[in-house]
Amino acid sequence: MTNKSSKGTALITGASSGIGAVYADRLAGRGYDLILVARNRERLDSLAARLSMETGQTIEVVAADLGNGEGIARVEEILRTDASITMLVNNAGVGATAPLLQSDPAKMDAMITLNVVALSRLAKAVGPKFVERGAGTIINISSIAAISPEILNGVYGGTKAFVLTFSQSLHHELADKGVRIQVVLPGATSTEFWDIAGVPVSNLPESIVMSAADMVDAALAGLDQGELVTIPALPDVADWNTFETARQALGPNLSHRQPAERLSRL
Repeated sequence: MTNKSSKGTALITGASSGIGAVYADRLAGRGYDLILVARNRERLDSLAARLSMETGQTIEVVAADLGNGEGIARVEEILRTDASITMLVNNAGVGATAPLLQSDPAKMDAMITLNVVALSRLAKAVGPKFVERGAGTIINISSIAAISPEILNGVYGGTKAFVLTFSQSLHHELADKGVRIQVVLPGATSTEFWDIAGVPVSNLPESIVMSAADMVDAALAGLDQGELVTIPALPDVADWNTFETARQALGPNLSHRQPAERLSRL
């Protein structure tokens, strides 16, 4: 058991299994107290008991469904009022693999609520406290689908592209106020995500599937190195930097009084 630290509290959504549970393990090991949020109270209690015994950190569980307004509002209130919170890990999310035209509209709506609405509202809830304090960290879990939208379901890719651009905007808005933003773009990761999405992970080539433990360890290494965007599987960060430099180079020519000459009427 480790001694108590003063790193504050990390609130982790989707914490009952997979990536969220690994974040809980790693952050407790780093000296954070935890607030674990998910729907499955039994899993949360089991994880909290183990981590409390192993690390000596204070672990609180909140059984809440971030797929509905009531659950979102409950966690928002915690983020607004608990002064001990120094980190938010927006991990809760759901995916889909079926093409859009074969998808259930209600499930697509639910995906947008969880992946986009809940994530942005929780970041908004905690942001003012972090700005007031001049310190705090928000980690948003996106996906490689954000920059490779041809894979998986289009609505899923769209929600994860939102997470990427939302995080970049948050960084632009809050970096000079002492608030750290990181967005993580995992590739295929060995979690229950795939079963829920409709394609068991065993159907994927082993060569592209990373363990949740390796994914989170890489993401935290990226955080330690000061990365805004972390792609755990990307061998050379220079490739991302080239991509981002090209995107920013478009900026001066994205808005002009006149249409581009190539689009002028003949």
